[in-house]
Amino acid sequence: MKEDRSVHPRVLDYAYTQIDVLRQEWNVSQQGYTDEQVEESRSRYGRNVLSGRASNTVLYRVRRAFINPFSMILLVLAVISFVTDVLLASNFSRNMTTVTIILSMLLVSGLVRLTQEMRAKHVADRLTKMIASRAMVLRNGEWVEVSSAELVVGDTVRFFAGDRVPADIRLTMVKDLFVSQSVLTGESTILEKQSQPLSPGKRHSYAEYRNLAFMGSSVVGGIGEGIVLAVGQDTVYGGFSRAEARESDRFDQGANSIARVLIQFMAILIPIVFLASGATKGNWISAFLFALSVAVGLTPELLPMVINACLAKGSAAMGKKQTIVKNINAMQGFGSMDILCVDKTGTLTGDQIALEYYMDVLGNESQEVLDYAYLNSRYHTGVKNHLDSAILKCQDMPGHGEHFQSLEAQHPKLDELPFDYERKLASILVQHGEENILLVKGSVDAVCRRCSGVEYKGVRRDMGADGLSSVHTIVDEMLEDGMKVLAVAYKPLDLEWMEEGDEQGLILLGYLAFFDAPKRTAADAIEKLQNLHVGIRVLTGDQKSVAVSICRRLGIDVVETLTGEELERLTEDELPVRVERTTVFAELSPKQKVLVLQTLQANGHTVGFLGDGMNDLPAIVASDVGISVDTAADAVKEGADVILLKKDLNVLEAGIEEGRKAFANVSKYIKITASSNFGNILSIVVASVFLPFFPMTSVQLLLLNLLYDTLCLVLPWDHVDQETCVQPLEWSGRTLERFMRFFGPISSLFDVVTFGYLFFVLCPWICGGSFGGLNEHEQLRFIALFQTGWFLESMWTQVLILHLLRTPKVPLMQSRPSRPVMMVTTLGIIFFTALTFTSMGHLIGLTALPFTYFIFLVVVVLAYLLLVTMAKSWYIKKYRELL
Repeated sequence: MKEDRSVHPRVLDYAYTQIDVLRQEWNVSQQGYTDEQVEESRSRYGRNVLSGRASNTVLYRVRRAFINPFSMILLVLAVISFVTDVLLASNFSRNMTTVTIILSMLLVSGLVRLTQEMRAKHVADRLTKMIASRAMVLRNGEWVEVSSAELVVGDTVRFFAGDRVPADIRLTMVKDLFVSQSVLTGESTILEKQSQPLSPGKRHSYAEYRNLAFMGSSVVGGIGEGIVLAVGQDTVYGGFSRAEARESDRFDQGANSIARVLIQFMAILIPIVFLASGATKGNWISAFLFALSVAVGLTPELLPMVINACLAKGSAAMGKKQTIVKNINAMQGFGSMDILCVDKTGTLTGDQIALEYYMDVLGNESQEVLDYAYLNSRYHTGVKNHLDSAILKCQDMPGHGEHFQSLEAQHPKLDELPFDYERKLASILVQHGEENILLVKGSVDAVCRRCSGVEYKGVRRDMGADGLSSVHTIVDEMLEDGMKVLAVAYKPLDLEWMEEGDEQGLILLGYLAFFDAPKRTAADAIEKLQNLHVGIRVLTGDQKSVAVSICRRLGIDVVETLTGEELERLTEDELPVRVERTTVFAELSPKQKVLVLQTLQANGHTVGFLGDGMNDLPAIVASDVGISVDTAADAVKEGADVILLKKDLNVLEAGIEEGRKAFANVSKYIKITASSNFGNILSIVVASVFLPFFPMTSVQLLLLNLLYDTLCLVLPWDHVDQETCVQPLEWSGRTLERFMRFFGPISSLFDVVTFGYLFFVLCPWICGGSFGGLNEHEQLRFIALFQTGWFLESMWTQVLILHLLRTPKVPLMQSRPSRPVMMVTTLGIIFFTALTFTSMGHLIGLTALPFTYFIFLVVVVLAYLLLVTMAKSWYIKKYRELL
């Protein structure tokens, strides 16, 4: 138990108090609370809602929308710009342009993200309300069913097998009450509860509070009744936060690595620009302001907005495909996921299972085996599963209804030990004439290990040393055919109650064989996922032979398998190797599912987990992409990133493709923009050393980047090559740095050529001489022509390189951009070129250039595109990837 998940003092106090004292002090009568008492308690202790959960509040989503590594870089630049351009500047030179532009970009980007976050929250909240948990509460002398949110401190509640405990409760009456607290502890142990006060002494874990039922716990078996002592955030479950449970997801890790790369480039280049400009121009204040604009120019200013737009578009597309994305960062997880862990039942197989055979120890049909199994399933108060349901359907067989009714009448229930994942069996104690018998049903190995004898046609024999091998001689063939086999055993017991120790010395009676057919769509979906290079790992609590049989039919590699027992025996050195090679994990406990998942993550994989049971919650929380279904328990849905409205792997295939498309479009923007900006900065470093003036003003540089980034907002709607979506994509600062260092200097090479043409040819020709021989007025014209020429060359190359590097294929021919991308970029070039001929362009120092320059520009751009095409081919050949 974690120390910060403490039980509320009010609950602790009454765990040691007699029930009559509890009722007296809380004024709880045999009629329950009245409406007046309910309102008074609610106003004093609050509502039973978890609105304070970190991951579900509006404040949390606002923080996540506006605060990330990229926005922090821009915010720091905005603050520096405000200090230099406004606070420290004279009245005549104060300029809020840079600050306003940066803050506007941050605001718009955050609003785009927040809109999608709130939309996802609204959909998830609506879904939760549709299947919200209900509670039986005693009000005004009547037991009524209300929403668990309506409960108040002091209410008397009752719950049954299959229910979720709706609040922190002091138990006042129990009948074979067993609960699972895995939602709080991650442990699969099933605990039996009691109603007696605790004896004095310090408790160290939730399991030791035997007379308390904590909110979020799952009722496995029996009936419980108690008084609510804590609701909402005062409960233990109210302090459980999924966001805290996962230290950092892969999206944040990748974003941080990219931010570090950008900061490293700034840390190296900005001081160089500052020193070079200051030393050559002699104006250190202007040099500092120019270096600041370089910092802004190096940063992809609209990166947060483009990322959020791509993720939001992908999330919206998945919403149309029966998928609710609660956390849009999960879209990146889908894009990079290379292993998907799934359970077997309901995912690979259908949710309906049929009882095929009921047989004695030699495989002959046996009514006695069916009768004992029927009684076990009928009286089992644990959560009803598909196997119990299949057995109970026998009463609907023609002519069998009266037989099973009579069987129940002759064998009343005395006690039980519900099924749990550790014992893997369920035991029921019933009357049998003048004696009592213990009826046991469960896993073949778990039951047979507890048997000392076998019975065949009424004759009992010792089990023998080779008893288990004899059992498998009968059942293995059925297991290999994909059937689920349970063993049925019994034991005369001269008691009216039992303990786990009584489940020894059993007599094996026979077996039950069930068939759970694979889903028709499962094989096709698995093939599609494998084509997307997503490895499937089956993690199931079922028997190994059954899991292997089903997986073999579906085309899943079953060469390497591991059981939970074998997993526990592996050493720390063996574990990563064996888990990496294994595809089918069987007979696992919930704790072991987490171990497998964490081992795969430690091996460098991005892992998704699809589950719907309470025992899947710890693995869902620990995964990179937690996936659940709308029919899962509330706690499971709250822990998941994604909720499927249909439990079908085909839905996931669509989600992975959308995630990779979003990922690819984000990568296009980051890598192309960052490398292009890096090339511009290198050019500025060269120009700062050799030119007697700045190659571009701070405002022009900021405007150039802003205009280019604005065009890039159309990228979320770009086509993505099918080949790009075949492989999981990496979100890494390492690949970004490599891309920037490779393609950036190519841009700088043509910038330098443009500098030479402008400084030594075009500008002297128009102005009538070299820069040094001109008067002040002509020098200003010279500078305006030079800056406009580089502005246009930078803009043309940046926009056109977007088309060239957006795909590994030949652009426009083998891979066409989407119509919006083509239209926006074409209009952008026309508009920005025309800007230099307008008064608006003149305001920021741009001027009209002669037709001669545009001939040169076309030649330079074509040469640039040709060289980049050749470099792209070499890059792909060397690194086997582009984006």
